[in-house]
Amino acid sequence: MIEHGIQDIIAPDLQVLFCGINPGKSSAHTGFHFAHPGNRFWKVIHQAGFTQEQLKPEQEQRLLETGCGITMLVERPTVQANELEGDELRDGGVRLQQKVLQWQPRALAVLGKDAFRRAFGQRKAEWGKQAVMLGETEIWVLPNPSGLNRASLEEMVWDYQNLWLALHSEQR
Repeated sequence: MIEHGIQDIIAPDLQVLFCGINPGKSSAHTGFHFAHPGNRFWKVIHQAGFTQEQLKPEQEQRLLETGCGITMLVERPTVQANELEGDELRDGGVRLQQKVLQWQPRALAVLGKDAFRRAFGQRKAEWGKQAVMLGETEIWVLPNPSGLNRASLEEMVWDYQNLWLALHSEQR
C-alpha cells in the first residue's frame, strides 16, 4: 500500500464515480485528489453541473452530497501518468472493476482514453459512453483534467456535461 493518505470517496447509490489515473505528486503531498493547482477537475465538474459551487481539493468529501465519488486506477504517485507500467494499469483495472461491481454507481467515468484502454484491455475508445458495462454501471471515458492535457477547458466541460445530462435525463 502506498503511503499518501488519499482515500476513495465512495458510498452506495452514487450517480458517478470519477476514476483518475493515479495521484500526482501534489495530491500525494496534500492527501487530496486532484490537488495540483493546474489540475482542472474541480473547475470542470462545477462548470459541467455536478457541483453547485467550485469545491477545493480539501473539500472533496462534500462530493458525496452531490452523488459523486472519486477513486484512482493506480495508487502509486508519479509526476506524469506515462510513468506507470502496463501491469500497474491492468492490475488497477481489475481492482476498479471489483470496486464498481461492489458499489454499482450509475456511471463510472474513467478520466483518459489510454487509461481506459489499458485498464480494460480495449483496443479503441471514444469520448463518452462506452458499449461495455459493469453490472448495472455505465462506463464513460472523459478527458483527463490534468493541466498536461492540451484539451481546452470548454472542450472538457462539454464532455463532462454530456455525462451530467445523461444522468439527469434517465431514471434508474
